[in-house]
Amino acid sequence: MTPQNIAFLGMGVMGSPMAVNLQKAGHRVTVWNRTGGSERLRAAVDAGCINADTIVDAVRDAEVVAVCISRAEDVEQVLLSSGGVADNANAGTLIIDFSTIGPDAAERIGQACAQRGLRFVDAPVSGGDSGAIAGTLTVMAGGSPEDFAAATPIFEGVGKVIRHCGGIGAGNAVKACNQILVALHAVAMSEAIHYAETRGIDPLMMIEVCETGAAGSWALTNLGRRIVRGDLTGGFAIPLMLKDIGIVEDSGISLPGVALARERFERALAVLGEGATQGMVAGYRG
Repeated sequence: MTPQNIAFLGMGVMGSPMAVNLQKAGHRVTVWNRTGGSERLRAAVDAGCINADTIVDAVRDAEVVAVCISRAEDVEQVLLSSGGVADNANAGTLIIDFSTIGPDAAERIGQACAQRGLRFVDAPVSGGDSGAIAGTLTVMAGGSPEDFAAATPIFEGVGKVIRHCGGIGAGNAVKACNQILVALHAVAMSEAIHYAETRGIDPLMMIEVCETGAAGSWALTNLGRRIVRGDLTGGFAIPLMLKDIGIVEDSGISLPGVALARERFERALAVLGEGATQGMVAGYRG
C-alpha cells in the first residue's frame, strides 16, 4: 500500500474512528469537523490525525477527500458551496462520500463534482459504531471502475467487505436496501423480546436459542443483548434511521413494512426522547 494524504471531513460516531483506522493503516490523515473542539475530533487528533481549522487547510495537499456527514444538504454545503472542497481541492482529487444521502442526491453531487474537475465515489457503509471502531465495515460503492479501484486502498483501511455496486448512486441504492432490512429487523427483534417479556420468558435465553437457527441475525445477537442490558441509546440514532427511511420513502415505492417501522421508531422516540435503533422496544413497553 502506498500511503496517501487524506482529508477526512466529519468527525461523528462513524467518521472519527474511520479516520483513526486510516491513520493506523499508514496514511497521513488531516481531519476537519464543522463543530470544532468536539470529543470525537479530539479522539482522532489524539490518535495521530492532524487537525485542520478550515476546509481550505484540510484539502490543500489532499489526494483523497473523504466525507462522512449525515444529510445530503450538508454534504452539498461542504463539497460544493463557496469556499468548500470544490473551490479548494486540486483538480482530479478523488472525493469519497461515506455518507448515506440516497441515490438521487449522490448522482446530483457526483455530476456537480465532475463539472468542477473532481472524481466522485459514493460509498455508504454499514456495521455501526462497533464496525467503524474495529475497521470491519461493509462498504457499498458507486462510481466508475477506475475511481473505485483508486478508492479501494482507502476502503481497505475502514472495511472488511467491499463491493462495487455500479455507477454513482448505486452504493446509496444498495444502502437503502440495507436500511430497509435493518428497520424491519428492529421490528421483529422488538416484538420477539416484548412477547418473551410478556410471557415471562427470559429474553436473553430466548436470544441465545433463536440466534442459533433460522431466526438468527446480527441485530438479534448484538442489539438484542443491548436491550437486555438496558442500553437503548448506544449505537445508530433513531433520528438518523428515520432520515434513511425518508430516503427510501421518497422513492415512491409502496413498502408497507417500512411504513410500519417508521411508525414504531417514531413511537419509541416519543417515549424515550432519544435513543438508538434497539430503542424501538421502548415503544412496545411504554
